[in-house]
Amino acid sequence: MPTREKARVMDGEAVRRALERIAHEIVEKNAGIEGLVLVGIRRRGVPLAMRLAGRIRAIEGGSVPVGVLDITLYRDDVGLGGHQPQVYQTDIPFPVTGQKVVLVDDVIFTGRTVRAAMDAIMDLGRPASVQLAVLLDRGHRELPVRPDYVGKSVPTSRREMVKVRLTETDGEDGVVILEKS
Repeated sequence: MPTREKARVMDGEAVRRALERIAHEIVEKNAGIEGLVLVGIRRRGVPLAMRLAGRIRAIEGGSVPVGVLDITLYRDDVGLGGHQPQVYQTDIPFPVTGQKVVLVDDVIFTGRTVRAAMDAIMDLGRPASVQLAVLLDRGHRELPVRPDYVGKSVPTSRREMVKVRLTETDGEDGVVILEKS
């Protein structure tokens, strides 16, 4: 079904400012970077996690490890709809046990992606804590999940779609709301 752009809710500068703020909030809430790791949820959570790590390095002067998490096989809709899911590699080159894990994703909607990510992380070890950072919260939760760090909250209807564009994957930064036409 064709879509049209209904609204641009973040441009490149708004994305940059949101990530700068989230980086400061992560450092503040965790009293620095000791024991802190970032895990990007594949696809757009990965470049966001990398950017946050860069901003945290600029703030604190030290590096925060970044991992990549593929949640495909943890999703509760695997096998529904009859298509074979494409599985990508998880790359978390550090132990998660005892660490403060910050999951990073682009959009939170129903909460099911976050649930799948938490299941995947728990299979890798027992973190001291799991926190969630998202660029955009669009509401409509189906599970009791709430992000710790939010770039922007935008109420949407279930009929609308949110498209996050990042330079690393799409050639530009921005967030738009799409509407079925």
